[in-house]
Amino acid sequence: MDDKHSTKPYEVLEHTADIGIKVRGKRVEELFEKAAYAMFDLITDIEKVYTVGKYRVSIESPTLEDLLVDYLSELLYVYSVEFVLMGDFNVIIHKIDEKYTLSGVALGEPIDKSRHNIKMEIKAVTYHELEINLKEGYAKVLFDI
Repeated sequence: MDDKHSTKPYEVLEHTADIGIKVRGKRVEELFEKAAYAMFDLITDIEKVYTVGKYRVSIESPTLEDLLVDYLSELLYVYSVEFVLMGDFNVIIHKIDEKYTLSGVALGEPIDKSRHNIKMEIKAVTYHELEINLKEGYAKVLFDI
C-alpha cells in the first residue's frame, strides 16, 4: 500500500452471517491493495505482521469483480494452507483484450503464535453484494466467516 494508516483504511460492514468491508481509493490498484489489507486486518492485528517474506500473485479474470474475488481468494488460500499472514500489498492491473490481469506482491511472514492473535477465521470471499465503483472510488466485499 502507499502508506501506513493511523486509522483503518476501510469500513467494516455488518452482515448476518458474514462480515464485509468497504474501501476507498483513487485507483483500482489502491482498492485491491486496501481490500487485501482489510481482509488480513480482520484476521489478525496487521500492525504485528512483519513484511519479510515475498509472495507473488498472478491472476487473470474476465471482470474486475472476478479479479478482486480471485485475488483475495488466492491470498486467503496462501494464509489457510501455508499459514502465512500478509501485511503489505502492491498490485498492477491491466486490461488485455477482454480480460483483466493482476500481477502483484504481498509481503508477510509465517504465523508466529507468540505475536499473532487470530481474531477471526474467514472461510471465503463471496460475490454477495460485491461492488466495485471506479467512478465513486470504492469497493465492497463480503467474507464468509
